[in-house]
Amino acid sequence: MNKLIIYLWTVLALLILLVVGCESKTKLIPGEGYVPVKGGQIWYRIVGDSDKTPLLLVHGGPGFPSYYLNPLKELGKDRPVIFFDQLGCGRSETEVDSTLMTIDNFVEQLETLRVNLGLEKFYLYGHSWGTMLGMDYYLKYPDRVKALIFASPALSISKWTEDTAELIKTLPDSIQSAIKVNNENGTYDSPEYQQAINIFYENFVAKKLPWDANMDSTFTGANMNIYNYMWGPSEFNATGILKDYERGEQLKEIEIPTLFVCGEFDEARPSTVRHFQSLVPNSKMVVIEDAAHISMHDNPDENNQAIRDFLFEVEN
Repeated sequence: MNKLIIYLWTVLALLILLVVGCESKTKLIPGEGYVPVKGGQIWYRIVGDSDKTPLLLVHGGPGFPSYYLNPLKELGKDRPVIFFDQLGCGRSETEVDSTLMTIDNFVEQLETLRVNLGLEKFYLYGHSWGTMLGMDYYLKYPDRVKALIFASPALSISKWTEDTAELIKTLPDSIQSAIKVNNENGTYDSPEYQQAINIFYENFVAKKLPWDANMDSTFTGANMNIYNYMWGPSEFNATGILKDYERGEQLKEIEIPTLFVCGEFDEARPSTVRHFQSLVPNSKMVVIEDAAHISMHDNPDENNQAIRDFLFEVEN
């Protein structure tokens, strides 16, 4: 009997070592490259040289590249951090047919990237539209993700629309009027509407002025065809294929550690983000002070520390 117990414990120990070894068997090499996906190639960059579980960053938009996430490079001091531009924007192939502008296709791009990089397990960070993509990726491939970070989440577009409507009420009457009239008329290219968008951005998207080179590159490399087709003419007017996106009911299905992050003045309002957080077991929330939607631009140090602290808790 004693020999049998010793044998069983030995087998169990070997199995544990095997599982641990499988999770970290592929060491990521810093650098950049391209991965072929359906419809073209996507660009990626790995920052950081470590054996720790990597952090994969899924940028927002849709159609806006990952330049604005560059302040998260600091996390590469702890572990590999993987940046990539989704198909159609930035450094990836920019010509993309509307038939490929679907959540399912972007989920499969993410999975193709994972396979090509040889990732067994990774931390998934999604920002804004990237939280939709991250959520749907997790629902389809839950065994691949070790922990989730939902930054400024857009997990219920009905709530998003309600929130942006409330934020618009805090703007000057002339801006409110310009938004109302041009939304009703569909005159989204009018100077008054574009000015209203800029005012909204400066209050609830990226507060710190002037915008830096990362922000400039993000807008220069954006694909507005994708943004307009999938989302709509502005942050506060969802008319595209994502307008009916709702995953509130699925949040209870998340079974891994999850962090919710948002800015103090975020268009993803802290009250709504806290509601999302309350639906996810084993989750926590951090509000980044003096920051709006692009909290990594407005307050990069506090934003990075929140992510770093969460991953440290998960690993310890």
